[in-house]
Amino acid sequence: MLTSLLTDGGVRLIVRESGPAGGPAAVLVHGWAQSGEAWTYAPQDPALRLHALDLRGHGESDTPDDGYRDSATWAGDLRTVLDHTGPAVLVGWSYGGLVIADYLRFHGTSRVRGLVLVDAITELGRDRPGGATGRLTREALPDALSEDPGVAVPAMHRFFTQLAPGLPGGLNQRLLGTALRVSPRVREELFRRDLDNADVLRAFDRPALVVHGTRDEVVDPSAGEYAAATIPGAELRRYEDVGHMPFLERPERFAAELAAFVTEVCR
Repeated sequence: MLTSLLTDGGVRLIVRESGPAGGPAAVLVHGWAQSGEAWTYAPQDPALRLHALDLRGHGESDTPDDGYRDSATWAGDLRTVLDHTGPAVLVGWSYGGLVIADYLRFHGTSRVRGLVLVDAITELGRDRPGGATGRLTREALPDALSEDPGVAVPAMHRFFTQLAPGLPGGLNQRLLGTALRVSPRVREELFRRDLDNADVLRAFDRPALVVHGTRDEVVDPSAGEYAAATIPGAELRRYEDVGHMPFLERPERFAAELAAFVTEVCR
């Protein structure tokens, strides 16, 4: 089911919702140049109430002119979703981890049951340990941000066909198609930030799980190790021989572990 929410600034956000009303709730925040649909390609535990957000400028949500460099704007967007869902576990994949850090900086943890970071960045900028990137990211940028399709499309193709080894070709094409729907300006704006979130991670006072593929060449595994070491009490689970999308590369394991974590912290 698609639900439309309106932020205080009048931006329409689309949330893909599934599972029973009143079930243990999780808000799923996708990565750069993707949408909430990415989460739906994998099996999901039917007992969970899942809310997969399309970030502004992505998927079916509105594409406003501004807000992409502003942590307070991202925090407000996620607050709009939590106003709708009530307290929930926040699950951030890739760039989604940074959006969650934005939310925590401005709104704290009162509505947060727990946190799951999935091959996520929590910082952005040169030499930020929480934003360490891998080979694929370094090779794709800045070409993938270009307005020239002759430059951007080949770079995006290489990126999205290699980020998760072993995915079916049809699924890789769907990920690429989603990415190409995101405007070059939005794709670029998301990287025009410099954020040190060590203080946010150290202040997190809820259960936290960090999941990271050992073969991730988009977000370096050291970024996950940094988050797990900085968040008090966080647990790190490494997915051996997995790239940037554990929820698609090891879907049964990921679904079971997510369900166990969400159910436990929502009791």
